[in-house]
Amino acid sequence: MAEPLQKAIEELSKLPSIGKKTAQRLALHLLKSSQANVDSLVTAIADLKSKIRFCKICFNISVEEECEICKSHKRDRTILCIVEDVSDVIAIEKTNEYNGLYHVLGGVLNPLANINADSLHIKELLKRIERKEIREVIFALNPDAEGDATSLYLTKLLKEYPIKLSRIARGLPIGGDLEFADSATIGRAFLGRIAL
Repeated sequence: MAEPLQKAIEELSKLPSIGKKTAQRLALHLLKSSQANVDSLVTAIADLKSKIRFCKICFNISVEEECEICKSHKRDRTILCIVEDVSDVIAIEKTNEYNGLYHVLGGVLNPLANINADSLHIKELLKRIERKEIREVIFALNPDAEGDATSLYLTKLLKEYPIKLSRIARGLPIGGDLEFADSATIGRAFLGRIAL
């Protein structure tokens, strides 16, 4: 096999959910594609790394210091949804059922992977809560051991503040990821959230 093709297959197989066979099909597809299509893909990937940053307020992705959600005056600024990752924000936004703000933790507590409270955006969360604009915090973490442990930890931290604490309903399967749930399921989970 030609070395550039082999190198492309190796690099593509490093992507999530891409095995060697899929990487080979993708590499061969790119090889057969026009130069303009390949250049467009290369530019899009380069722009992804050079133009995207994390919002200084909520840690969602953005092209500016503040993301579109944090800048929007149409959002309910009294409700804050805590999620694990940017992919969860994208999944929730697709439902059109939630109109508050977000706080992306950047992960969940996982001692086995050396992820502790200092590894997450918890200090920034507490600063947002201390501003006294937030009246409700919704936990929308994945319903697995790490998500539940993180929700419990944050619930204990936030109990001293005069805010309502709730979590999305468990319409999502245990061990499932928000990212892979359909919009209707996530939407119903928000409508059926329960107080903590």
